[in-house]
Amino acid sequence: MVDLQKTLLDIAKAIVDSPEAVTVSAKEEGRSITLTLSVAPEDMGMVIGRNGKIAKAIRTVMKAASANCGKKVRVDIE
Repeated sequence: MVDLQKTLLDIAKAIVDSPEAVTVSAKEEGRSITLTLSVAPEDMGMVIGRNGKIAKAIRTVMKAASANCGKKVRVDIE
């Protein structure tokens, strides 16, 4: 089974300049999981990307990874 929290953490650490500031918290409610990604303020633009393209790509990858678990995933970026 895929560890969604670790997967999101690895993706975010590969993108930002300050990987030590990246944290991911998970909140599970029934069949859905909400993952909250927190990064340093100066790295926020790198995670969101131009017109939100990188954020959308991260969410797409996480939805594909969660298909194995049978859970619905939601990614919030702070």
